[in-house]
Amino acid sequence: MTRGASCGICALLAWLGASGAAADEVGDETFALFESAHVRPLALTPSRRLLLAVNTPDNRLELFRPEHGSLLRRGEVVVGLEPVAVVARSDSEIFVVNHLSDSVSVVDATDPGAPFVRRTLQVGDEPRDIVIAGPDRRRVFVTAAARGQNRPGDPRLTTPGVGRADVWVFDATDLDLPPRLITLFCDTPRALAASPDGKLVFAAAFLSGNGTTVLHDQAVEPFFTMLIDDGFIAPGLPPPFGARDPAPPAGLIIRRESDGDRWLDPAGRDWSPRVRFDLPDRDVFVIDAVADPPREVRSIRGVGTVLFNIAVNPANGRLAVSNLESRNHVRFEPEVRGHVVDNRVTLIDGENGVQVDGVQVDGVQVDGVQVNVTPVDLNPHIDRSRPHGTPEEIERGLALPLGMEFTADGEELFVAAFGSSEVAVLDPAGRVTERIAVGDGPSGVALDERAGRLYVMNRFDQTISVVDLETRRQAHVVPLRFDPEPIEVREGRRLLYDARLSSAHGDAACASCHIFADLDGLAWDLGDPAGQTTLNPLAPVPNPPAPLFGRFHPMKGPMTTQSLRGMRGAGAMHWRGDRNGGEPFDEEAAFMSFRPAFRDLLGKQRDFPLEAMEKLRDFVLAIRYPPNPIAAIDGSLTAEQAAGKEIFDSSGRADDLGGDGMPCAECHAGPIGTSGRAVALLLQDFKVPHLRNLYQKVGMFGYAVPGIEAIVPLALEATPTPHLGEQVRGFGFSHDGAVPTLFDFFRQPRQLFGFPDHPGRPGTRTMRELEAFLLTVPTGLAPAVGQQVTLRAGPSAVEDPAVEDLDLDRFALLRARAAAGDGDLVLHGIVRGEGEGGEQTGFLVSGDVALTARDVEKLDVAALLESVASGDAVLTATLAPPGTGRRMAIDRDGDGALDGDEIDLGLDPADPASRPPRSPLVLRGDCDGDGAVSITDAIAALGALFLGGAEPDCPLACDANEDGEQNVSDPIRVLGFLFLGAPPPGRFPECEPAGECATRCGGG
Repeated sequence: MTRGASCGICALLAWLGASGAAADEVGDETFALFESAHVRPLALTPSRRLLLAVNTPDNRLELFRPEHGSLLRRGEVVVGLEPVAVVARSDSEIFVVNHLSDSVSVVDATDPGAPFVRRTLQVGDEPRDIVIAGPDRRRVFVTAAARGQNRPGDPRLTTPGVGRADVWVFDATDLDLPPRLITLFCDTPRALAASPDGKLVFAAAFLSGNGTTVLHDQAVEPFFTMLIDDGFIAPGLPPPFGARDPAPPAGLIIRRESDGDRWLDPAGRDWSPRVRFDLPDRDVFVIDAVADPPREVRSIRGVGTVLFNIAVNPANGRLAVSNLESRNHVRFEPEVRGHVVDNRVTLIDGENGVQVDGVQVDGVQVDGVQVNVTPVDLNPHIDRSRPHGTPEEIERGLALPLGMEFTADGEELFVAAFGSSEVAVLDPAGRVTERIAVGDGPSGVALDERAGRLYVMNRFDQTISVVDLETRRQAHVVPLRFDPEPIEVREGRRLLYDARLSSAHGDAACASCHIFADLDGLAWDLGDPAGQTTLNPLAPVPNPPAPLFGRFHPMKGPMTTQSLRGMRGAGAMHWRGDRNGGEPFDEEAAFMSFRPAFRDLLGKQRDFPLEAMEKLRDFVLAIRYPPNPIAAIDGSLTAEQAAGKEIFDSSGRADDLGGDGMPCAECHAGPIGTSGRAVALLLQDFKVPHLRNLYQKVGMFGYAVPGIEAIVPLALEATPTPHLGEQVRGFGFSHDGAVPTLFDFFRQPRQLFGFPDHPGRPGTRTMRELEAFLLTVPTGLAPAVGQQVTLRAGPSAVEDPAVEDLDLDRFALLRARAAAGDGDLVLHGIVRGEGEGGEQTGFLVSGDVALTARDVEKLDVAALLESVASGDAVLTATLAPPGTGRRMAIDRDGDGALDGDEIDLGLDPADPASRPPRSPLVLRGDCDGDGAVSITDAIAALGALFLGGAEPDCPLACDANEDGEQNVSDPIRVLGFLFLGAPPPGRFPECEPAGECATRCGGG
């Protein structure tokens, strides 16, 4: 070996050693955490012969038979990624909502022991709930955000006054018919429910808001009144102002009167002339399910801020909506401390029934009759006059009410308190009469009164509690079959939601604002007038060189809630980077600096335990962003988006696109879109933000601040700016949510960039192009990840066997994206052999080959398609996140032994402990003998070759490229598989004893 080659190997080893954390992350990345929220995780079939349960992390639906007061496992089936809701139209026809796959799996459970997906319905982005209603209960209603790769038409992200929520309606008797879309005037929807007769469907907005918005600091400060010619004299911020350093300019959160049209600040001052839009705050929508087509007939407001689930009282048709009411209108952290949200169930009813197009409907009034909306606090026992609750008060706290169900007589409502490990029992007035202890993280319920049982899904435990309705006690606990989540995920999850561990009164947790580890759609002013100014350790952006103020003032003004997703690699946290642990580029230290928030904000009397904080950190830093739903599924860009990307990546002047000469990508650096450095704005220092969730913030249009069309000369818009009417959100972009759109953000004169006009190319065009690209910014996963298609014989399969063309086209697209490295293509379904009823199986597609769950068996993809065309197979293809496909498809428990081989040996493929003592086949490339190929195998091979490392137990396992020798080409083969999309190494039947290949192992 030449000296140069040796140095190259040394450099590679040094890189591997220096990148140990990243290497471990790649090697262990067989599970991707998204923290998708349960909506309807349990359901009984109409006959109550089966209980259906979603296994979200394992991407499966599990079927149980209620028997002898407990549950007997009957079968399971792989569905889409992150299933969150299930409903049954009959005992054999089941619909499962897959949150990350943007799909609904139609499951055939004719044989409950071997169910299979016979159809996949593509829907909009992040579907959440599903109900069956309408004529003869043949319509399937699904909620989804009004965006996504499967949604037809333009989502109109830059158009004011457009609803952002969809209800998809399918005809269950003919799923080939195009679905109907009902667009609702709210942000992303969540819960659904149907009236007892199926004539009405109720849909709830998720992050519905509470009638609050924020004024831009320029609209608040009296100095800027001369620029906003609306006849209003701005009085400035209300006191207190703080006794120390002068506070920087700040916006102001205001709230619309619940019974009027005025916009008031915390001091009761009216700011209405400065609000250039209306915020109708529509919460629950009533849909006529029997109309053709189904249509919205009414909306109901005043229900809550964050709406979780809806239950319909079968005795009178009245509604119960579980929700949070956020107190973001209260200014300053000391005033909010210990009372961040109220956990509620809101009761909705009318007077005596209602007419909808001549059809009598019991319950909610929807046609010109006043609806009674009655929020009920689930924690009336809390004494808010005391800063801290007693142990007894905390133990009675109920937090994060999710799934609900009424008894048949309507006299009791069972509510799963996700943050309290209990199910609360409410009377018709909403009063808590009992508490039933269940497992950790109860997220949904299913009631079988005839059997005297209440079934409760426990998300943290991955179990189902069987509650005896007579004794009101948990009688049995039945685990779901398998949980692939790493131990740090399982241990850390409850710490995000556990209100009794986290808060002063047992009623709040981190997730009360970071809803399911994401946003609440609000801004909060958590400044402290008595706080201390602290130093800023962040470095400034290098271009243009601009000094920082170097301090963080305690009166920081409103800040929108930030997501807990995708924080690995983010460094300092919060909008300003003021949570940094003294280490600006260390996100682990930054996260630990949130520990005082349990006292300062949640009001906890004692410090949050250090060990618990470390577990919470490890869990949160594992959460990932989902794929961007605005980008095309193949990753291509429109001409406008491509021009915007060129502006973003370049100086802004390339190809005469026009800009200020400073590339956006220099500060918003990859891979997550922030360099971790800081800029000085508004007399405050701000960390450069990431850009991965901008599409989530669309929906606010209109504000008082005039825009600037060109930097030179200054040309202000005519003011007052137009009043743009009703909008779905009260918070938009920038740190405080005061800037309605990205286009408005670019036009602000105080930014570090500008977009001047050029001959033949106005600056507004440049800004629109950049805006179009930023709404498609990659999140870390390709847009195709999670997408599915079910391959089945075409309608004329008897006469002319064929797979439907559209299905084949989509399958080809997913294959192409897998080949491009976007993800791992997996197949699941049922394959029938000669004279057989069919076997559930999985495949990992690698080029033209489908790796099976048996080591000695491989199939051509073409052969599988022929089986589908002939009716001998029904297969669903899913593009899984990179690195997860092998586990999902053929090695469920990740123990290195393939599922089919384990079954053949009488072992359990869903139990890592049941792995054979020594696999009969040795995995090539597995140099360290841990049963899997990872970065540590390349390190072990290189160490043995060049650094005198120990000889492996099975040296020939290091022969990854199967050339009969151990040399540098073997770790290169392993790296090619791990990072470059090369096929996985094969296996061989016997291991040559250690020591018999010493010459080859050491000779290179």
